[in-house]
Parts: sequence; C-alpha cells; structure tokens
Amino acid sequence: MEWIQGYLKQAPELLLFLSLAVGYSIGQFRYGKFQLGGVAGSLLAAVVLSLFGVSVDNGEKALLFALFIYAVGFESGPQFFKSLGRQSLREIFLAVFTAVAGLVTVIVMAKLFSLDKGMAAGLAAGGLTQSAIIGTAGDALSRLGLPAAEAQKLQANVAIGYAVSYIFGSLGAIIICVNLLPRFMGREIRDDAIKAEAERLKGAVVFGPGEAPAIPEIVGRLYEVTGGAGKTVAGIEQSAGDATITVERIKRNGQLVPVTPDVALKQGDVVLVVGRRAGVVAAAGGLGMELESEPGMELVMDTQDVILRNPVYADKSLAEIKRSTTPELRHGIYILGIRRADEPLALSDQTVMKVGDVITVYGTEQDLKRIVAEAGAPLTTDIKTDFVFHGAGLVVGLLIGLIVVRAGSIPLTLGAGGGALLSGLVFGWLRSRHQTMGNMPVAASQILKDLGLAGFVAAVGLQSGQQAIHTIASSGLTLFLIGVVVTLVPLILAMLFGRYVLGYDNAAVFAGALSGSRSANPAFGGVLDKAGNSIPTVPFAITYALANVFLTLLGPLIVAFA
Repeated sequence: MEWIQGYLKQAPELLLFLSLAVGYSIGQFRYGKFQLGGVAGSLLAAVVLSLFGVSVDNGEKALLFALFIYAVGFESGPQFFKSLGRQSLREIFLAVFTAVAGLVTVIVMAKLFSLDKGMAAGLAAGGLTQSAIIGTAGDALSRLGLPAAEAQKLQANVAIGYAVSYIFGSLGAIIICVNLLPRFMGREIRDDAIKAEAERLKGAVVFGPGEAPAIPEIVGRLYEVTGGAGKTVAGIEQSAGDATITVERIKRNGQLVPVTPDVALKQGDVVLVVGRRAGVVAAAGGLGMELESEPGMELVMDTQDVILRNPVYADKSLAEIKRSTTPELRHGIYILGIRRADEPLALSDQTVMKVGDVITVYGTEQDLKRIVAEAGAPLTTDIKTDFVFHGAGLVVGLLIGLIVVRAGSIPLTLGAGGGALLSGLVFGWLRSRHQTMGNMPVAASQILKDLGLAGFVAAVGLQSGQQAIHTIASSGLTLFLIGVVVTLVPLILAMLFGRYVLGYDNAAVFAGALSGSRSANPAFGGVLDKAGNSIPTVPFAITYALANVFLTLLGPLIVAFA
C-alpha cells in the first residue's frame, strides 16, 4: 500500500483521471428513470479513491472550475444580458428564498441537536456547498470575545461539519435538481429544453452535427430541354417569382455555353437549375425531362456567413433591399438565415436589417465573393480557438474574483468561479457583437465544460472524501444525517416555492435556476447534460451570482442565532 501511495503522490493527477473514468462508467447505469450521471459518479469514485491519502492541488481544482464556468458563461452571454429586467424577478426571489430556507433549517437543526455555533456553521458550509461560509463564520466567531481555547475549538468544528456534509451537499443537489425535480413537475428536462429553445429560435430549426433535412430548401436539378425551347435564361428565372431559381449551366451539343440573361434555350440543351425547391418544381414542367446526371455539369455550391457592415442596407427591410438592388447583384444568392446577437430572425420580406447582423447565404464561390464584397465581411468558420480573446477573458474573470467588498466586517467576493462566470458572460456578449473575434468551436467549448466540471468535483472528492469518511466513522451518522437534512430541506422547499408561488412551468429553466440558487455547480452540470442545450444556463447564471452573496452572508447570521 505504501509503495502505491508513493507513486500516486508523485503523479496525483492519475487519481483525478481514474476518478473520471470510473465515475463516468458508474454514471451510465440506470435504475428505471434514475441515472446518476458522470458528474455524480466521478464524485463518488473520487471519495473512494481518496482513501489512498493522495490529494490534488487547490490550484488545479480552481483552474478546472474556472474553465468550466467561463465556457458556460461565454456560451450564454447574449441570452443572459437580453433576459435581464423584470423577467429576472423570479430568479431573484428564488435565490433569496433558498438562502432564507437554508438559514432557518440550520438554526432549527442546531437547536434540536444542541450543536455549537461552529458545528452549525460548518454543516451550513458543506450542506449548502458554499465554502465562503467557513471564512465568514470563522471571522464572526473570532469576534465573540471567547477564550482562545474555546474559539479555537469552535473554529475546528466548522471544518469538521464542513467535511462531514460537503460530499452529500453536492450529491444531494444533483439528486434533487436532475432526478427529483422532473418527476415532481411531470416533465423531462430534455423535452422542456427543446421546447424552450424552439420558442427562443422563433420556430427556426437547428440541426445537430451530421443532421440535414430530408427535403432541403435549396435544390439543384438537371433538365433536357423540350418544352422550354426558345425561352431565355432571364425569362426562366423571372417565372419563379419569389421562389427564386437560377440557371447555373447550359450544355449544348456537348459543349458548355456561357450563361447570360439573354441566352435562349434550344431543343436538346441540358440545363442545371438551382434554387428554392418550390421554384424549381414549378419551373420543371416548362423545361423538359429531368436527368439523373450529365458529364461536365457538376457544380460546387457553398454556404457563407456574412456580417452586414454596409450602411446602405441598414434599417431596410428585405423587400426594400430586393427592390433597390440590381438582378446582377442578387443573381445566384440565396439567404438561408439571419442572426442578430446570436438570435435567429424571421426570414421574411418584412425583416429589417441592422449593421452587425449575420446573414447565411448560399451560392457558387463567384456569387458569394460578390455578395461578401458588397455587404460587409465574411465570418469564417475556423476549428481554432481564439486564445488571445479567451485568455484575456479568463484573466479578467480571475482578477474580478480577487475583488473583496466589505459589508461591515463581512467580506463579500465573487471568487474565481463567480469572476470567471461574469467574464464569460461579458466576453460571450462581445463575441455576439463582434463575431470576427473570439472564435470558440462548439467541440472546444464542450470539452472545457465536461472536463472542467467533472475534474472539479473529482478534485473535491479527493480532497475531502477521506476526512469525511473518518469523521463519520468516529462520530457516528448523526452529523452526516443532519447534513443531509440541511442539504435536502431548503432545496425541496425552494422547489415547492418555485413551482407554486413563482410559477415555474419549464423543468429545464427551473432546474437551472434551482441549482444556481444553491450554488450547486455539480448539479448544474448534470442539468446541462440532461438538457442537451444552453437553456438552463441563463437562469443559473442569475441565481448563482446572487447565491454567492446571500449564502456567504449566512456565516455571521448562523453564529449570531444558532
């Protein structure tokens, strides 16, 4: 055992990654609809592996969590700032209620079981997973004017209470937010996340990697001209009306013919028509027989995001832009979508364009170059992360976390996690406004979230697990069970308050808000995994920021009233 421990002390990161491997294996098992998940599984695996007596560095734990919470904030920045206002009142009330419910629960349990002030504060810090309570309670204890030995004993009890209750404080929040809340509401987090995203996207369909519609909007068809002989290219294209089509290629007697508006088709010509499905289908009857293929008629089409910068087209509707531009400029260009601050806009003639809008256009390379030069600048799709931008974002976030504001003798701070979250939100909003900078591919963001959160909870388990197990073994289950009550009761009361008083009716939104109101990061990771999109993130970000303040204030209140 000693030689194993010796090797592990040389490379403690082995236990960290072993916790992830074992934890995610455990998390895959299902019992009915209950599934522990990889995050909770990693926590349990780390607690067991902590018996080797090897811990990871606090800096590694802080780094992993900062990466996770920054990526979460960056992904949700545009929606977060858009959601601030009267619609955020529910999250404010939920955060206040959860903190008050936690305070009352701790005081009641302290009175019932004759706990001293230090033990009560420690159980609050662990059961509510707010480590800052240790500091604020310790400071309050030092100001009671007690003999040095008694004050030292109370402060030691803070650490003991925290060690006993912290593990279930994380695990219990996962069970409530990820498993119990959906059953309580009779709705699945994933289903409600999809519904909320559909409402946010205003009916636009977002396809995942590798997905495409079975009946695409833009199609290409080959025809051998019979009934269309004598028609000009311009006449064919104009016949489609609003359902735009383009004659891209003409083959005559085995040779490609230059395509110009006044070229007339002849019997036996082969034409390639590209356009919106309705227009192509409508034009087919007047052209001739459709062909499966034809040598030399292959054509590569591309899709390009364009940032609108030309003020000539700003504050004009799509209908006005169509009327004011020449057919030559519009030729072969198909608008697939428009986004503003990462939010999709309705694709209709009444849509008014603004500088900074991102327009997704489809066409040949030549046509796309023409429209990019006219409209603004291309938004390139890159698999590389802009580390200049995001490195600065993390630096700003960590500096914000160092700021301490005092309310009397109580130090208030967002900490590294809260600072990284706030910075991620701001830098995500900046990215939505200036999309030529700050690129972060979806896959890169996902690995930051997955590795950051699971690694963080594994580090917590490796640091606190052994002490918690030894404390429970020496003091019995009483303290542990009190910690369970401190964890579960405020969450259950907040769940009832949110559902029946605040009127939460979307399980994904409510789960995000509830986990944030308890600053329950592992629970939020589980909720995010269940949701499959970023819908829970905005309510979480609001309640999490508030909970960091409200729960921190509980330390001196518990010392005063317990």
